[in-house]
Amino acid sequence: MAHYNSSKRLRVLVTGAKGMLGSDVAEVFGSAGHEVKACSRKALDITRKKNCIQTTEEFQPNIIINCAAYTKVDDCENNQETAFSINEKGAGNIAEAAEKCGAYLIHISTDYVFDGTSSRPYQENDPTNPINIYGLSKLKGEEAVKSACTRYSIVRTSWLFGINGPNFIKTILKLALEKNELMVVNDQQGCPTFTKDLAKTLLIFAQQQPTGLFHCTNSKSCTWYELAQKALYFSGKNPDMVKPVPTSAFPRPAKRPAYSVLDNSKFVEMAGFKLRPWEESVRDFCSFYSNSKVLTKKTAI
Repeated sequence: MAHYNSSKRLRVLVTGAKGMLGSDVAEVFGSAGHEVKACSRKALDITRKKNCIQTTEEFQPNIIINCAAYTKVDDCENNQETAFSINEKGAGNIAEAAEKCGAYLIHISTDYVFDGTSSRPYQENDPTNPINIYGLSKLKGEEAVKSACTRYSIVRTSWLFGINGPNFIKTILKLALEKNELMVVNDQQGCPTFTKDLAKTLLIFAQQQPTGLFHCTNSKSCTWYELAQKALYFSGKNPDMVKPVPTSAFPRPAKRPAYSVLDNSKFVEMAGFKLRPWEESVRDFCSFYSNSKVLTKKTAI
């Protein structure tokens, strides 16, 4: 892992801090000794520019980490105004606030800015061409950040899973308790990423403060079917209960890219290390999740 001056105490503002990634970011930065203002949407609504500017003026952060986003991919198709309000306008508002108070902004984006037609992992300078409203709204958010502030990094990641929010793995483990057979698509490939692992890498961004676009995911890639199998295996369940099916078997409002693997080489060069393979993260996640009581809660999924 890259060495950095961890003794410098930063004032860190986290938006979307009640979400799956935001909650881990707030916890990781707090544990590292930084002063963290963790803002839920109720505390800081990024769609309101005045709210953004007032909050940053009061707290005077060194670092702003924008984890606030409308991430329900299918819902974005039918709620386009909301998607662009949060993912584009909101990103621009928080970027403008960062510029105004002199803070360095870390903005989280997505693999869904790509159309999935590549035959190799996507690099930061590859042409974007989102095929759904979620991806388009996030791409517009990237552009808003670039236009509004000068000190920023845009961190694209993919297939997030974590303890503090709904995600694919939690859904699979819950369904495995209710069904004898699960059908999961096997023709979409990407990089599962543990929010706790991603949150730790953002410490590097906060300290080194590089400018520009970066891809950051756990290492290696898989299909949703392969991810489901591993999740069941690490949870002590039968992975053979998962059956592979094509995307066409599950029509959804939003199209998904068939291949959205991200190339992390630029991040590795900057940080001096690469994130661990996704299998290791899934193993740790399932170990914690299966041993906790969250699986029995109706609110878990």
